[in-house]
Amino acid sequence: MILEQYGHGGDLESAAVAYDRAADTFLDFSANINPLGPPSEVMHMIEQALPSIIRYPDPGHRRLKELLASKLNVAEAEILIGNGAAECMALILLGLKPQKVGIVEPCFSEYRQLSEQYGAEVHSVQGTRENLWRASVADISALLREVDLLFIGQPNNPNGVQYNVDDLRELAYIAEQQGAFLVVDEAFIDFIPQESRMTLLPELQQYPHTILIRSMTKFYAIPGLRLGFAIAAPKLIHAMKSKQVTWSVNALALLAGEACLMSGVKYELETISIISEQRSYLCAQLAHLGCDVIQGEANFILVGLPTSWTAAAIQRELGVRGILIRSCAMYPGLGPEHIRLAVKDEKANRQLLNQLEEVLNVEDGLK
Repeated sequence: MILEQYGHGGDLESAAVAYDRAADTFLDFSANINPLGPPSEVMHMIEQALPSIIRYPDPGHRRLKELLASKLNVAEAEILIGNGAAECMALILLGLKPQKVGIVEPCFSEYRQLSEQYGAEVHSVQGTRENLWRASVADISALLREVDLLFIGQPNNPNGVQYNVDDLRELAYIAEQQGAFLVVDEAFIDFIPQESRMTLLPELQQYPHTILIRSMTKFYAIPGLRLGFAIAAPKLIHAMKSKQVTWSVNALALLAGEACLMSGVKYELETISIISEQRSYLCAQLAHLGCDVIQGEANFILVGLPTSWTAAAIQRELGVRGILIRSCAMYPGLGPEHIRLAVKDEKANRQLLNQLEEVLNVEDGLK
């Protein structure tokens, strides 16, 4: 069985069938979720709010938009709340109706999947190992001149690296000149220290054809609730909102989002510190095991396995041991040896490394 049959990691139900064990017994490195779990304020608010499920959620998402606008220093009219970042992407495609969409591979599978689902023709450029699986800005710029809309990950999934701000400015400028749209997916940017984040957010009003997408589910560890948002010029937000199903964001998700934003900076700083420390530790140990490691800046690591091991073989060997990883063999441009690992806490990371070392030392494994 292919664990990524739905195109993503974190599919515990498929893993339970594949490895004949309870879904809640896996140590899941295939989904990139904050190892700290949700802020305590989130759990408390949800418990207190359970009786409110007899009422409809606020269709205007007003309180959450107010908090986000204050935190990000943007206008409420520049924000759209979505049922996860994926819904925001879908609403961009539905609202702006691009005929040709550009993507920078390897990248998040939903860029292509949603674009084709809504009738767009997808074109791509390819990143290279020499550039940490980024594509050259020249190639991206050329692609942007040929399409109506371009998606770019910042930091990109699955390699976790950023483009610098000058590169983003160049792309945003080209989008303005061409009348195209630049969609910058910043779903994992909160895991990067504030001073190191490469974002156009402070100058976004200069680029009315650029849209930023962010996720709250990864950083605040609430993927089951689905919560994300887009930031863009009010005209674009209106076009997206016009295609959104009423009440697509449920009441508990909205309340959780409010609690996340009121949880304070301690949780944010602790998360960033743990991810930075444990990412460095994992990268060093993986390199010691003979892996080709892309040390990005997000809460996941792209790994090329030692010669002759395949992602499918390692995934199976670790799966029967109760550890899930993400195969990246299906990412265009990557090979059968590529996997992605989430960065977790020290105890979990040590458990992964111990099991991985044991598996890699099996001389006659499936290679």
